[in-house]
Amino acid sequence: MELGIKSIGKRIKIARINADMTQEHLSDLIELSPSHMSNIETGTAKVSLTTMVRFANALSVTVDDLLCDNLVHAKVQFEQDIQQLLDGCSKLEIRLVKDLIESTLNTLRRDANLRNN
Repeated sequence: MELGIKSIGKRIKIARINADMTQEHLSDLIELSPSHMSNIETGTAKVSLTTMVRFANALSVTVDDLLCDNLVHAKVQFEQDIQQLLDGCSKLEIRLVKDLIESTLNTLRRDANLRNN
């Protein structure tokens, strides 16, 4: 299976920005040169497993989060993530989330039909 190094780099960049870190700060944390860090984020350099684990630890995410587009069983992981989000919700919050999901799906499917026609 060929991993999408561009999508992995994009996910690392998003996680870094969400963690409010600069490339330089993250590269220092995981002991990479800033130029190699930049190459990883732009998808021009591959990431070793060891470095992937360092990224995940430094960014407080899972390796699954960084590989998400490349996981064969990503749907199962997404379903587990959604369930974890719902576990702490009240009945009202769950109903509102359900309504939002239905509305979002209807819009996505309608837009997909418009693009296909």
